[in-house]
Amino acid sequence: MSWLENGWQVFGAAPDVNAWVKAVRAPALAASRDPARRAAWLRHGGTWFVGVDALGNDEAGRVGTGPAFGGAAYRAATQITRVTQLHPAQISITYPGYPLRDADESEAAHRFRRRRDAAHLDGLLPEGPEKRRQLREPHAWILGIALTEADAGAAPLVVWEGSHHVIRAAFERAFAGIAPEVWGDVDVTEIYQAARAQVFDICPRREVPLQVGETVLLHRMVIHGVAPWADSAEADPEGRAIAYFRPCVDDPAAWLACP
Repeated sequence: MSWLENGWQVFGAAPDVNAWVKAVRAPALAASRDPARRAAWLRHGGTWFVGVDALGNDEAGRVGTGPAFGGAAYRAATQITRVTQLHPAQISITYPGYPLRDADESEAAHRFRRRRDAAHLDGLLPEGPEKRRQLREPHAWILGIALTEADAGAAPLVVWEGSHHVIRAAFERAFAGIAPEVWGDVDVTEIYQAARAQVFDICPRREVPLQVGETVLLHRMVIHGVAPWADSAEADPEGRAIAYFRPCVDDPAAWLACP
């Protein structure tokens, strides 16, 4: 199964990735316990630590004197996109009960999170009181590495297989005749919502649980989310933790043109 064809692919644990996980696990989980970061990033009744840019890695993925990030998934992503430079990784951690409802969350938004796994396209940031969407972060690829043990039902990643083909077609129409340098200013809310609705109708929903050291590579245009935590699911006492890299392309046109 190819990530370019299906939009996602899991790569098994390997020595180089295991060494990286061993080096970053403690600092990653320490970041999630930091009071300032928890105040900034704890959501959904304390059941999700969002952890954007929470890992203090360098551009090669190193933390301190630890190893650079690598592995088969990283090589597959960079061979296609030529984007190799890494940003501080997101440390996404879910806890039993996810998702509870926040006080400022609407009933509709909470229902969508529970029934549709908060399905979304990375890089389309909701802005303003009406949550209008623009392509502010044109990612090259998305790569997640499991840092803790968790049952399959412990709020796994969810992917709509093949949805990147639907999204690409929609945005080819949306950006036709518009210079790439201004794509980030184009309101694509309705186009995106219509494409996502089509995805729900025609694309299979796949749950993607990961074990420590396993890596999932997602196409940047794939619709994905997180399933609710199953009542019977168990995980590491620190929660179900995944480190995510999603570097951006320099030229927005590459976001649409690259395989």
